[in-house]
Amino acid sequence: MISRRDFLQVSMAASAMLGTSGFGNWARLAAQQSLTQDQLLQFDTFGNVSLIHVTDIHAQLMPIYFREPSVNIGVGGNRGAVPHVTGSDFRKLYGIEDGSRSHYALSSGDFSALAQAYGKVGGMDRVATVVNAIRADRPDALLLDGGDTWHGSYTCYQTEGQDMVNVMNGLKPDAMTFHWEFTLGTERVQELVEGLPFAALGQNIFDAEWDEPLPDLFPPYKFFERGGVKIAVIGQAFPYMPIANPGWMFPEFSFGIRDENMQAMVDEVRAQGAELVVCLSHNGFDVDKKMASKVTGIDVILTGHTHDALPEPVLVGETILIASGSNGKFVSRVDLDVRDGRMMGFRHKLIPIFSDVIAPDPQMASLIQEQRAPYKADLEEVIGQTDSLLYRRGNFNGTWDDLICDALLSEREADIAMSPGVRWGPSLIPGDDITREDIWNVTSMTYGKAYRSEMTGEFIKVILEDVADNIFNPDPYYQQGGDMVRIGGMGYRCDVTKPQGERISNMTLLSTGEAIDPAKTYMVAGWASVNEGTEGPQIWDVVESHIRKQGTVTVQPRDNVEVVGA
Repeated sequence: MISRRDFLQVSMAASAMLGTSGFGNWARLAAQQSLTQDQLLQFDTFGNVSLIHVTDIHAQLMPIYFREPSVNIGVGGNRGAVPHVTGSDFRKLYGIEDGSRSHYALSSGDFSALAQAYGKVGGMDRVATVVNAIRADRPDALLLDGGDTWHGSYTCYQTEGQDMVNVMNGLKPDAMTFHWEFTLGTERVQELVEGLPFAALGQNIFDAEWDEPLPDLFPPYKFFERGGVKIAVIGQAFPYMPIANPGWMFPEFSFGIRDENMQAMVDEVRAQGAELVVCLSHNGFDVDKKMASKVTGIDVILTGHTHDALPEPVLVGETILIASGSNGKFVSRVDLDVRDGRMMGFRHKLIPIFSDVIAPDPQMASLIQEQRAPYKADLEEVIGQTDSLLYRRGNFNGTWDDLICDALLSEREADIAMSPGVRWGPSLIPGDDITREDIWNVTSMTYGKAYRSEMTGEFIKVILEDVADNIFNPDPYYQQGGDMVRIGGMGYRCDVTKPQGERISNMTLLSTGEAIDPAKTYMVAGWASVNEGTEGPQIWDVVESHIRKQGTVTVQPRDNVEVVGA
């Protein structure tokens, strides 16, 4: 008799060869430039359970451009493994034809030209159309939100997340988990969570003082009965909150991966009769891969945080990992065959939200406009134009971050600028207006003040080494940051194969060409400091002022960071 693992491997092979994941069908149609909404949503209904996954929306209500990364370095055992495959290598791996709509959706090359040809992606009114279509086919499908939802836009900041809560309530998810939501502060998070009509899950969200779970506010799991199957959904919030974000904003909570507690929760739900165990996670892909190898009994991990969009699941032991992208650009549908208390097979489809292909849902469109109406004039005010592609993604500098660093250098009269290596933020293509909304889409956060501080060359190196270890430590459980801090006014060399403290060298002040002196003091401007009491103007005001003075911005490709060992 075929084993469950063999059955799953057959499912994976069938998906890859025959397109039963759904990717093969829309990729071929996209290559033929003949994609319609019906074709995009076509799915051969399978099994008895359906999951719908969205994650890392970052408050993007409207259609946007969003360029996938051209650099995503894997280290240790993950070197060369997905999602650390990009560009032409990614397209070759998945059989994607150059220049096709699937190339545009999933890869980075020729982005400006493809964006002009294929238009914007995302829009929560389009997401609603997709979700409603899946529900029409499978009425009891579970909709699960992986977090980073109440953060990342002008309206989300102004309403303290209420706009996204209202929109997601309209979408009617069954459960969510969390990350950036906590930067709204303890009081606001509690207020919003207590009013949610769906489950707010986090097996790893504990009381900081007593190191005990908080089941009344953040239950570790919730049971659902769907398709005659008893399903347990376990939540996994971002584990490194006080490291990556300001702990003083949510001192009542502690986090962590908490493998042992996750295993205890899996065992507990299995003992209560769970036939399917789903982990709704915001760990990040590599962390989830490791967790899947350590915790037994999880059937599906819906992964988030690292914004990876993979057209095929990844199998770790008997657990399948689903990565559904970010910024409202994709929706994943996963159909499961659950028999005799076990998940025996699956079909998967990563659905790209091509805004010119998918019709907006009228009810959701009206709700979105209602959230935006009070701020319409401010959102639409044109600050300048760009004749360059502005994007943020990749382990090192992107052009949006270069522009932000330029603004910090000029507006704050600094020698060196630092911009956080966050992954969120849409793109703009050459010829686009830059509106106030566009600026906020890449700067909006609750601790956005732009500091100006004297730092020694030695301390600057300590900062870079610390961030580099958060990204390039070969153990995923020590990868606690986003991407590398973006640098303006300075060049350096980064060897990702070196151990902690030895990755950064050749630090050079670009204005003079001189080597950074460890003992010398430099004026550094940055933003998003995790330190309480940081003073300075808000970063969006700094960037707006800079762009107004420029009129039309040009961001030339830069080679101030030399990467070795990638």
